Order: sequence, then structure tokens, then C-alpha cells
Amino acid sequence: GAPTISIFQKPPGVIPPGGSITISCICQRSYGSFVLYKGSRRLLEQSGSRAEFSISHATYKDRGSYNCHYLEGGTVLARSTELEVLVEELRLPRPNLSVLPGQRVTPGADVKFRCTTTHPSTGCYLYLEGQIRAQLLPRERGDYNLSLVQEGDSGRYSCQCYTFSASIEWSAVSNTLDLVVR
Repeated sequence: GAPTISIFQKPPGVIPPGGSITISCICQRSYGSFVLYKGSRRLLEQSGSRAEFSISHATYKDRGSYNCHYLEGGTVLARSTELEVLVEELRLPRPNLSVLPGQRVTPGADVKFRCTTTHPSTGCYLYLEGQIRAQLLPRERGDYNLSLVQEGDSGRYSCQCYTFSASIEWSAVSNTLDLVVR
């Protein structure tokens, strides 16, 4: 069948001006090439099983929607989803991410991620491997329950919180936690 291609951002979350990120595109086939676009503008082409594009000293001009195409012989075989890159001042304190019962669990277990912040009435995002896994709304107290975990839930989690005042304000990204399901 057609290959699938994923796009993600390291580190995840909203980037402060002057910050840096890497945008990665990965495909399980490795003999074609990737083209990374920002909107309709072509940014780079790289061959191999992944393409990486680094932004250092981010500015507001780097904001926008990025996506990758995977090509073989000049034919586009797959397109990634859109990755929305946000560049904003990070004004809120950094939240803390914890996981219960712990970072090593067996398949079928229930885990609870808790993103705690000292700032009242914030919403938070839970990231897994640079992609949004869940949105945690203020009334949920920043807890996210993942029931019947599978090995595919393993990976590196972090969270980032925001609040709405006159405009949206962001925190820095939390500590990262590696969840191991086996």
C-alpha cells in the first residue's frame, strides 16, 4: 500500500522568539525523497528515510503551517498532516509533568498523566514525541487518563499550558517523561 509519512517537531510546543526547533519528516520507506513546504513555499528536499529542517533563532515569520511530501521518481506518494508552528513569548511558569503509577507499566495498565501548574485556570496540551496527544481543559485539573495502554503509547511525553487573558499566553514546556510499556 501507499507509505505513510509523519511530521513532528522537536522539542514540541510553542517556541519563544529566539528559540530553536527541528521539524522532522519520517517515512517507513527509505529510497525516495522528502519535500518540506511551509504553506505553498518549498523549503527543502532531502532523500533517505527522514528529512530534518532546523529553525534556530525563531522569529514570528517562522510561524505557520508546515507539511511534507514523500516522492519516489518525482511522483508524490504521500503527504503528511499539517504541523502548525507557533512562535510566542512564554510568560507563564513551567508546568511539571508526572505520571502515575510510574514510568514503567505493563500493557493493559491504566496510567494518569498530571500536568501541574501554579497558574490558575490554564489549559494544557500533553505532547507525545512532538505531537499533540491530548488537550487538558482547565476544569479537568490537568489530569489525563490513558486506559489500557499498549506498547504504541510508549515514548517521550511533555506538557505545556496556556491561559486566555486579553490574548493567549503560554508557559514553557514541562520536563519530559519517558513512558515504557512492556
